[in-house]
Amino acid sequence: MNGSTLTPSRRLALPTLNGRQRLGATLLALLLAFAWLVPWLFEADPARQQLTRILQLPTLAEPLGTDHLGRSLLARLASAVRLSLGMALLSVASAAVPGVILGVIAGWRGGWLDRVLGSMADAFLALPGLLLVLLLVAIAPGNFWALYVGISLVLWIEYFRVVRARTRVLVASPQLEASRLLGFGPLYLFRRHLWPELAPQVLTLAAFGAASAILAMAALGFVSVGLRPPTAELGLMMIELLPYYHEAPWAMAQPILVLFVLVLSLNLLAGRDPR
Repeated sequence: MNGSTLTPSRRLALPTLNGRQRLGATLLALLLAFAWLVPWLFEADPARQQLTRILQLPTLAEPLGTDHLGRSLLARLASAVRLSLGMALLSVASAAVPGVILGVIAGWRGGWLDRVLGSMADAFLALPGLLLVLLLVAIAPGNFWALYVGISLVLWIEYFRVVRARTRVLVASPQLEASRLLGFGPLYLFRRHLWPELAPQVLTLAAFGAASAILAMAALGFVSVGLRPPTAELGLMMIELLPYYHEAPWAMAQPILVLFVLVLSLNLLAGRDPR
């Protein structure tokens, strides 16, 4: 057997991105490069105030200008993107792991365990997600970890419900039943039969969940119940610059545009062509 006969199978095994997903991945990569390269290439403290340079127009020294306290908008936007993406990654990982594990257990075992886990998910679902986040933020105002825990508690339900429903179908498949009769253990069955089918849906939920986490943090910051100044956060930057939109509309537009591109890139990355 020569190497050419293996090429088709390798190609089938590799994940492929459609045009929309490639655009989303490109936008996200550009935002990541902006967020992590700016601190290396541009030495500026996002919290440093320079009251002699308030609402300064973009210049070579300050490519995006300054805000109402003379702080560098370039440095603040880069810091805000890092914070948003870090929160999104942490929240999605914390929600996906228990959601997938509990969903597989409930869908595989069924019976009373499925009913107990389903009732627990329904109890969380009965409480509006934003209200749950607000309750935790009210207990620890301005605390990053309260915001993170609240968003994670909201997101895990989606993974649980989707994975449980899909696992119920997959467990009854002839392929999995044949592997079980051959004596393969649960770990092999999950890795060989369940995860390849669950992965596309879980990754799609992860992209949408990351976008939801970013929007939730920005919304809480905009209504002044999220993170506190002088933290560089997109929603907080919007509400701080809102009184100056007549004097410096270009400054007000920057966090809005960055939030739009950030959420758009994640939604495009999660999109799939209809079949």
